[in-house]
Amino acid sequence: MTFEQIMTQLKNKQYQPIYFLMGEEPYFIDVISDYISDNVLSETEKDFNQIVMYGKDTTVYALLDAVKRFPMMSSLQVVILKEAQQLKEFDKIQFYLEKPLKTTIFVVCYKDKPDKRLKIFKSIDKNKDIVLLETKKLYENQIPAWINGYLIEKGYSIAPAATVLLTEYLGSELNKLANELNKLMISLPVNEKKITQELIEKNVGISKDFNVFELQKSMGERDILKTNRIINHFERNPNNNPMIMIISSLYSYFVKILTYHYLSDKSPSSVASSLKINPFFLKDYSNAAQKYPAKKIIQIISTLREYDLKSKGVGSTNVSNGELLREMVYKILH
Repeated sequence: MTFEQIMTQLKNKQYQPIYFLMGEEPYFIDVISDYISDNVLSETEKDFNQIVMYGKDTTVYALLDAVKRFPMMSSLQVVILKEAQQLKEFDKIQFYLEKPLKTTIFVVCYKDKPDKRLKIFKSIDKNKDIVLLETKKLYENQIPAWINGYLIEKGYSIAPAATVLLTEYLGSELNKLANELNKLMISLPVNEKKITQELIEKNVGISKDFNVFELQKSMGERDILKTNRIINHFERNPNNNPMIMIISSLYSYFVKILTYHYLSDKSPSSVASSLKINPFFLKDYSNAAQKYPAKKIIQIISTLREYDLKSKGVGSTNVSNGELLREMVYKILH
């Protein structure tokens, strides 16, 4: 089942005996287990019928004793196993998974990539009593859509440039993004429902004028003056602007421009789909493609790879990252 399908069932109070939540993206696992923890039982029922256990702090025998217990003064009990991947002899819970009690809701939070060669993982798919969710890390190009969806569900929106800004600086860790978005929503003035770059600058500490997004935009326009101002800011604040992150962002940006050059269909919908970008930014990429021929971009990508190695100490002398960054940007623009 998908995350959305599971949440819909839970909100409709359609419960199953076992929720096996596994994979490398903990956000979806946490949201489902927290919802079950907060909403299935009343506060009075929780006192006797809700148990949270941690894999590294318990044994498989204590866990099995808990899930086999009958509820007290309630029709259901909830047992949540967190960090299940750390439980020793984990495979022994398979005996319970095959014949679970209908009066227990057992939530397994397995925050790791499962070894599907093991018998326990092979059998889970076939069991009708088990709701299975396998989560995967989202790619960076999927994050803007996730941010928009998260905010829309809560009745808010966000400016496209603000979405890119958050993605560039916070990466693809969904729990971290969700925490920052929650803070931003709280920070909005009464009756204001749109998150802007200005709000992010004020509350997250990201400058709307001096960031990687603005750097690639100024470089795309070949605006040497603005680019140098941003580089100066980065050089003064190296901890907030690591060179590895800057190179990674520029690499992704110029690869998209190179891809644009070779698209046979340059209609807005086709370009947005191929480059995996918000249509709001189509003009920026079109203009950048005019300023950078494909041959030049191939040279730029080579330059970025060269300075990525230098920033990691490969084949470079004792030159600061600030100097390397300035040198790299000069080669790209000229």
